[in-house]
Amino acid sequence: MTVRQAIQDVTDRIAARSRDTRRDYLNRLDIAKEQGVYRAALSCGNLAHGFAACSPSEKAALAGNKTLNLGIVTSYNDMLSAHQPYQFYPDIIKEAAREIGATAQVAGGVPAMCDGVTQGQPGMDLSLFSRDVIAMSTAIALSHNMFDAAVYLGICDKIVPGLVIGALAFGHLPAVFVPAGPMPSGLPNDEKSRVRQLYMEGKVGRAELLEAESKSYHSAGTCTFYGTANSNQMLMEIMGLHLPGASFVNPGTPLRDALTREATKRALSLTSLGNNYTPIGHVLDEKAIVNGLVGLHATGGSTNHTMHIIAMAAAAGIQV
Repeated sequence: MTVRQAIQDVTDRIAARSRDTRRDYLNRLDIAKEQGVYRAALSCGNLAHGFAACSPSEKAALAGNKTLNLGIVTSYNDMLSAHQPYQFYPDIIKEAAREIGATAQVAGGVPAMCDGVTQGQPGMDLSLFSRDVIAMSTAIALSHNMFDAAVYLGICDKIVPGLVIGALAFGHLPAVFVPAGPMPSGLPNDEKSRVRQLYMEGKVGRAELLEAESKSYHSAGTCTFYGTANSNQMLMEIMGLHLPGASFVNPGTPLRDALTREATKRALSLTSLGNNYTPIGHVLDEKAIVNGLVGLHATGGSTNHTMHIIAMAAAAGIQV
């Protein structure tokens, strides 16, 4: 397959500029892999704490170093529409892991805020800062050294970039990102704009305005426009961190649950205990970053990613 020369030139320049930082990053991954992520590397006291709440059969499996254990990092909360579907994902993931003789644990949670709620309010000042809190929370979740791979449940503006940055801190672990999908279409944008205009003219009141807004943002899932949340999903798919075709399937559908189960099995197929070891630190290379840049421009995605792509790339030792 040929690559447009301008894109190849950009990729080559990024690779050249990043040669030293990328080499240092990959060296850290090699060291982490050699140290091992298996439970047998932990002391008995460490391990006992790590599986104290597990069932007897799970404890027996985790006591050795051959059973795969999947970490789940989740941004679930039930206030925000995009994150509410994640409530039941851990159960789906654990069941899918058991089907192939593996285990799964919720490693930790990360905060998830919505600019749509805080816009124009003091909370908006915390929005970008939350990305670094999410990255730190992700790293803390993975710091227990209990996991052979991880899945990341996140979808909205700062959440996905924060999860990626945190995942790259443990870049020797395979990673699959699992979306929750967009809400079905609601009130058309033209009609919503019409009601907003009438409100500004004083021809309808707050009740009518709120009704229109509520019919637009009306159910679980991401917002029904191509903002940063849905751009995140596009990026994760193009950059190789989602299952193909997984990004824009509505919540609460059989296909959505099937994709979540398959994402679990895919993550567990990429560990260092198998023959297809594929850590996230190797997946997100210069080509993947440029693919994300191309996809962002080609689809008219969120300009917020002029910050986020640079930060995600830097976490992998790549200087965009």
